Amino acid sequence: MQPSLVRGVSSPGVSREPTQEAIQVIIRQRVRAAAVVVAAGLTLAACGGSDGGGEDAGSGGAALSGPVVIDGSSTVEPLSSAAAELFMEENPDTSVTVGTSGTGGGFEKFCAGETDISDASRPIKDEEIAICAEKGIAYSELLVANDALSVVVNTNNDWATCLTVEQLNKIWAPDSKVSNWNQVDPSFPNEPLELFGAGSDSGTFDYFTGAINGEEGASRTDYNPTEDDNVTVQGVSGAKGALGYFGFSYFEENADKLKALKVDGGKGCVEPSVATAQDGTYTPLARPLFIYPSDKGLAKKQVLGFVEFYLEKNQEIVEAAKFVPLTDAQKATAKTELDKLKAQ
Repeated sequence: MQPSLVRGVSSPGVSREPTQEAIQVIIRQRVRAAAVVVAAGLTLAACGGSDGGGEDAGSGGAALSGPVVIDGSSTVEPLSSAAAELFMEENPDTSVTVGTSGTGGGFEKFCAGETDISDASRPIKDEEIAICAEKGIAYSELLVANDALSVVVNTNNDWATCLTVEQLNKIWAPDSKVSNWNQVDPSFPNEPLELFGAGSDSGTFDYFTGAINGEEGASRTDYNPTEDDNVTVQGVSGAKGALGYFGFSYFEENADKLKALKVDGGKGCVEPSVATAQDGTYTPLARPLFIYPSDKGLAKKQVLGFVEFYLEKNQEIVEAAKFVPLTDAQKATAKTELDKLKAQ
């Protein structure tokens, strides 16, 4: 079965054109079995019935139960975990688990049919599409938040406040031998440069290397890689000359331990923030964040209910997880498409 995929879902600072179909994919691209579930749920709602007497979001009033299995991006994990916690409060008979094997690792499990939903901090790659197709895994791509990928340094770093994309490339390029801050800029002190960053299975790694080095996966290898962003927090906060990168939410959670640098993408120094991620001025490190529910997963009432809840309660979930919210246009699209979903 050819996977269902709509390209063009984007956020400011990403080269793909926006689309009015960002959320519509869960309507158009659901397998026949899931469509039957939706129709049955709506019929129950119209008749005022339920199969357990409980209430929940996105299930037509029917009580939900059973597991929802999620894995993938460590960046998106706090967002999906917040959604899971809120969802299980309303649906105590469900069990939502959220793993963090990285975007690439998550897609491996997803295409093998091991998970219902894959968290991703980048769009699915062509080779992953092919593997999913081979395994008969169809899916939808849903934009759930925006992000401002943040470059962070130690709080005792009093010399660097802004780095250009060229300077970041000088540090992170595959052939880079830069090991001291004075090699980045002669005005910087003679301070050893210790690097921390995402591992190669991470969507953050793919996005950062593509934006800074011009090719996804192109990076020097003599740094401290990890799929756990807390390791980068500990490493950068523990060394005066350290530098690392990860999603904006991790910086916000650790703003007392780290300092975020401004980035000059060619139009001056801009700091990572909700506003700059939404208005497109934080370039080139503003990016969209996704969830990928499989059609087989959406055929399960509890998974379909969770995805609907994720979108309907998106603002609350994003705020709880300290992410960059969807723009007004993205919210309007989500509401329109969810209304269409409920009307099916």
